[in-house]
Amino acid sequence: MVRKRLNNPIYYKEIVDRISMLSENSPGKWGKMNVCQMLKHCDLVLQVALRKVELPRINIVYKTIGIFTKAEMYVFNNGIPRNMPTFQKLIVNFECDFDASKTSLLKTLEEFREACEKSNLPDHHRLFGNMTEKDWTFLEYKHLDHHLKQFNV
Repeated sequence: MVRKRLNNPIYYKEIVDRISMLSENSPGKWGKMNVCQMLKHCDLVLQVALRKVELPRINIVYKTIGIFTKAEMYVFNNGIPRNMPTFQKLIVNFECDFDASKTSLLKTLEEFREACEKSNLPDHHRLFGNMTEKDWTFLEYKHLDHHLKQFNV
């Protein structure tokens, strides 16, 4: 079973190509975000791995669920369910500029790739617990894939 990760150049390019296919009018299949908000949301999520966005502490129940979810996603290689709750800091419910959001996400994605090359990713996530580069690159791929499927690319 193939587990796609962003530190693999083939899957990194796949994600970049899919982001490039989006337009300001790309329709969503589910959820409340428009395509611009989704791009901004994905940018913020990647910024967590780059230590540019700090998530708040969560209670032990949510943390336990997060750790089991990470393990389940890895074991079964499944995707993220639709309409999952997220940290308030990562919710984008305001208007934004499509071109600026797309450019910013691609720039942040490149910074993430560089951080992988330098082995400079955090060893912990507020929801998922202890993290390795393998965890970060797998989960970030899954997150981007989830939202790109949301907008048909």
